[in-house]
Formats: sequence, C-alpha cells, structure tokens
Amino acid sequence: MAEALVALPAGGYAITVPLTFATVSAVREFALPLIEQASASLSFDLLQVQRVDSAGLALLIDWLALARARNCRLSYREPSEALLALARLSDVEQLIRGDG
Repeated sequence: MAEALVALPAGGYAITVPLTFATVSAVREFALPLIEQASASLSFDLLQVQRVDSAGLALLIDWLALARARNCRLSYREPSEALLALARLSDVEQLIRGDG
C-alpha cells in the first residue's frame, strides 16, 4: 500500500486511495512511521481521496491522536464535502477542518 501516500514537494503527503473499511488497516500501517518521525507538524492532503466511510474517518481521528501524543500538529488539507458531512454527523468536523 506504499502508493497510498505520496510525498508532496511543498511538504506533507497526499493520500491517493479511498479511505474505507477495506483500505484503512494497510494505510494506517504505512503512515505510522511518518507520524512517528514527524517533528513539529505534518499534513495530509485529502484532495485525491475519492471515497471515505466511517472507518476512514476513524483513521483520520486516530492519526490526530497519535500525532498529538508526540506533540506534533497534524492537519488535513482539502477534505471532501462527503468527508466533512460524515465528520459533521459524528460531531468531529472541527478536528478534520483543523479547528479543534
């Protein structure tokens, strides 16, 4: 699942696969070292994420918790309206938008 995260020239990583129940386990394992090695901040661009379900939302929240435990500020760029709607239903939209 190495193709799931692509390093961006300006920093951070683009997620290039759907974040669904079928993919989150593999994507999580690939991203863990990136979060562990991050210094003060890290960002993930979500523009290329075509599908997301509740498992994908849970993964993004998990990453925020892991980064926070390491005193790293994790942010998400370009979340889709579908992801934001799902986050809104779960009352965690501010976490995905970076307001919380």
